[in-house]
Amino acid sequence: MTQAGAGNNTTPEQPFDIAALDAWMHAHIEGYGGPLEVEKFPGGQSNPTFRLTTPARAYVMRRKPAGQLLAGAHAVDREYRIISALGTQAFPVPKAYAYCDDNNVIGTAFYIMELVEGRIFWDPTFASLPKPERAAYFDAMNATIAQLHGIDYRAAGLEGYGKPGTYFARQIARWVRSYREDEQAGRIPAMDRLADWLPAHIPDDGDETSIVHGDFRCDNMIFHPTEPRVVAVLDWELSTLGHPLADFTYHLMMYRTPKGLPAGMLGDDPVALGLPTEAEYVAAYCRRTGRAGIPALDFYLAFNMFRFAGIIHGIKGRLLRGNASSAHAAQMVSQLDDLAEHAWQQAVAAGAE
Repeated sequence: MTQAGAGNNTTPEQPFDIAALDAWMHAHIEGYGGPLEVEKFPGGQSNPTFRLTTPARAYVMRRKPAGQLLAGAHAVDREYRIISALGTQAFPVPKAYAYCDDNNVIGTAFYIMELVEGRIFWDPTFASLPKPERAAYFDAMNATIAQLHGIDYRAAGLEGYGKPGTYFARQIARWVRSYREDEQAGRIPAMDRLADWLPAHIPDDGDETSIVHGDFRCDNMIFHPTEPRVVAVLDWELSTLGHPLADFTYHLMMYRTPKGLPAGMLGDDPVALGLPTEAEYVAAYCRRTGRAGIPALDFYLAFNMFRFAGIIHGIKGRLLRGNASSAHAAQMVSQLDDLAEHAWQQAVAAGAE
């Protein structure tokens, strides 16, 4: 842990002037008082995340990484906007305190939010909990994503946060472009096949629009210290206005994603673990959102696995360029080819040949 006023006022992993951050927080956050201590959280592939501790309270800072970045990536300003908006809608997010776009303070844009106390589960099977309790935690995740998709984005002040309609066409084009433009990260045959197949097979299921998180999984949530209740949803960098079924089926990927990748539990027997089956989990979401079912489930999963593989492909590029922000980057990248092949198999299940 590094403290303002000590040594060279930098952290070893992400050097910046902690004294400058301390001064900025004095000027922009009501009730703030130092001295300030800084500690980098593990993980955070996209935007480095830090615990900021003072004698009175603790905060969290999310910042853009240093170095060469792809245009439009690492949008901490969007993260700040959406958690500020959702905080007015009784949705579980940390309190947003302040945003800074002045690179002269710590070198990149950043924002400060509340440190929410609770538990983060990295194992999607919730194996650390007694078996009879696990299903309630799955139900809490299900209820939370259904609540998010039921929020009126206009009432939340998020009109213009994304484009309503044609979500799949736009997202597929975005991730295909991102994949193809990052030449340094290389080509993958299954990704190439999906890049051609997905745009031609988008279901005709209407143009629903809701707030979508974009990376909704168990380790991006803080649960109550003792109860099966989500008290904060984190990591909103990929959020936008989009199709709720894209968001839900990204979350549902946990059932079909290889173990070793975030929230992957492929090969585990959910019933033996005290968890709902995939079909039961889908049915619970449909009941909460008034749906009869999700007929194009395999397409949505193929799309989301391609998108997830695209995210990891981007991590691979950042790793090769020297600005990946997590020690886990290499481990994730090592499974990229397998994930891409799993994505193609979802397309095969949806009718691809």
